[in-house]
Amino acid sequence: MGPVSAQFPEAPDLRSRGLSPAYPDRAAWGTVKNLRAWQAAALQQYREEEPRDFLTVATPGAGKTSFALTVATDLLNRRVVDRILIITPTEHLKTQWASAADRVGLLIDPDGSAKGGAAGKHFVGTALTYAGAAVNPNALRIRIEHHNTLVIFDEIHHAGDALSWGEAVREACEPAKRRLSLTGTPFRSDANPIPFVTYEPDGEGTMRSRPDYNYGYAEALADGIVRPVLFMAYSGDMHWRTNAGDEVTARLGEPMTKDMISQALRTALDPHGAWIPAVLRAADTRLTEVRQSVPDAGGLVIANDQSSARAYARMLHHITGEKPTVVLSDEPKSGERISDFAASRDRWMVAVRMVSEGVDVPRLSVGVYATMTATPLFFAQAVGRFVRARGRGETATVFVPTVPRLLTYASEMEVQRDHALKRRTEDETFLLAEAQREQNTADADIDGEQHQFQALGSEADFEKVLFDGGEFGLTTMAGSAEEQEYLGLPGLLDPTQVKDLLQRRQADQLARTEAGPARGQEEPAGRARQQATHQRLRALRKELNSLVSAWNHRTDLPHGVIHNKLVEATGGPPSAAADEETLETRIDLIRQWAITGGGPR
Repeated sequence: MGPVSAQFPEAPDLRSRGLSPAYPDRAAWGTVKNLRAWQAAALQQYREEEPRDFLTVATPGAGKTSFALTVATDLLNRRVVDRILIITPTEHLKTQWASAADRVGLLIDPDGSAKGGAAGKHFVGTALTYAGAAVNPNALRIRIEHHNTLVIFDEIHHAGDALSWGEAVREACEPAKRRLSLTGTPFRSDANPIPFVTYEPDGEGTMRSRPDYNYGYAEALADGIVRPVLFMAYSGDMHWRTNAGDEVTARLGEPMTKDMISQALRTALDPHGAWIPAVLRAADTRLTEVRQSVPDAGGLVIANDQSSARAYARMLHHITGEKPTVVLSDEPKSGERISDFAASRDRWMVAVRMVSEGVDVPRLSVGVYATMTATPLFFAQAVGRFVRARGRGETATVFVPTVPRLLTYASEMEVQRDHALKRRTEDETFLLAEAQREQNTADADIDGEQHQFQALGSEADFEKVLFDGGEFGLTTMAGSAEEQEYLGLPGLLDPTQVKDLLQRRQADQLARTEAGPARGQEEPAGRARQQATHQRLRALRKELNSLVSAWNHRTDLPHGVIHNKLVEATGGPPSAAADEETLETRIDLIRQWAITGGGPR
């Protein structure tokens, strides 16, 4: 393949197309002369195949926008097309696309409509939302038919969000000369086919989407295009009252039914408890450490609903002394607040859902996943806000509750998923409905069921760090010295250095835990008995959980299995509800396992 710039002959009428006469010599970074390797390879494939439809799957932060604008410029220069239509999921992204296009000399009107088109002849194209395109698909189809049009679908999976959207997009854009589809998360939980996407049998009775070009997170991480992500998982003891009036105590992360996991998570996220303030404080500590190396690094809290977002913002104001940016809905002013935050050096932004996809704030380095939404699509979109690398050695840190489903998503960051057309199950229907709506009240749980209950109290414990497919760290109380060792990892490290440091800190913590308190340093019995009962129980649970973590690292048995074995051997309820005598018995038993080499394996 020769120089990329040589493949783009300049047309003599670039001004009439809204392009600078100096283009491509003055192209912005990421287009034409400075294409990344994957962009150049995808562009070469596109030029060789000259397809009408082309699906590009690239991880968030890889540069899909730059690739698409380069394709658009090439097609305009070669007179294959003379108009561009960009369809996006949100109003804010229309403006973002128009701004990106303007930087490379393409004039896109973000304020047009399906019927009216661009506001002036100097524009070479228009940006619409999927909802806007569905308002009048017939009028949009007529506009597309009158020109040789390139349609760029940003995050094409949104065309399957509602059956009416998919049908409208298919009807309106069918006559387009070229269609370029982009996505960073090409998987869904429903069976709605995505327009202009090719499906093939996978040999297991399912039709699965086939991308024309794929560039995954693992490849981008190896190329240094995206940041490695550390997931800081937090558990803790939760206490709530059910709608039947029963009081329940459980530990986040221990084996539970789906509805109990949901209620425990909701209790953790309740602004009146102690879990979320402790996690926000830890996240801000981590942000402070990162800003030692990356001065403008920012943080984002993804909240479940508007009332929680406001409460979290007040907490962060109290913790940091700075008022965070609050984004509550997808409105023009909210888009402006996001843009202002992106250009500032402010510490925190708190948002309800809308900053989950496509929003470009490259300085985001620390995140808190504080929402009940637990679909793989939403989780991947949310984490995608933190992976955009700007320089060597940058890392991202996302704080997550210890919920099995979320930890699974975190550990599978590098797994490729394609859209499968399958029969929608009842559970998936609930999940889809949950992911699509914005919540203004905290009334929906992780599985879409409705519960009336009262969160009575919560405590936070640092559980572990998930990184590069591994787990590091032993359970310890939030605010402890052990937690600070992990929060204090340097802000600039390459993946090998991150893993090495995590392994060393885990080994030190494991050695201290297995050794137990030094002789003569045990807590005096009289002083221990002066503590309140809840303080003694918390200290015992912390000690037991640390020992369970140590046994997990010795045997690879899951934490839940170890806890179940202890319950079977000693009797009584789960640890979160056990009394002092039961907890002490379990601590003695697991220490005996360590000494004798017995116990489950």
